[in-house]
Amino acid sequence: PCVAELPSVGSLSNVSKVKILLVSLDFKEDLEKKVNPFLKNHNIKMECVLLDEINGNDFIDKIDKSWTGAIPATLFKDKNHKVFIEKKMHLSELQKQLAEIQ
Repeated sequence: PCVAELPSVGSLSNVSKVKILLVSLDFKEDLEKKVNPFLKNHNIKMECVLLDEINGNDFIDKIDKSWTGAIPATLFKDKNHKVFIEKKMHLSELQKQLAEIQ
C-alpha cells in the first residue's frame, strides 16, 4: 500500500511551501540495497529518511497517540494544525487534507 500511494504523494511535491518527507521503516541494511535503488528506478525525488529504531514501537506515540502502527500512515503538520491519517490515501484525499491545513 505504501508503494501504491507514492505517485499520489509525489504529485504533491510540486505544491509550493510543502515539504514531503518519506520515512522508511525498512531495515538499515536494506537502505542502499533496496530502498534507494527503488526510489531512483521510480524517479522518486522526495527526501527519504530511515527510521532506525531498535524498538519501533517507541516512536508510535510520538507521532500520534491514536496510531496502531499500521502503514501507510500520513501526518500533515503546520504551525497550528496536525492531522494524522492511518490508511492508504488517494490523491483527492491528500489534496483535501493539505488544503485544510494551509
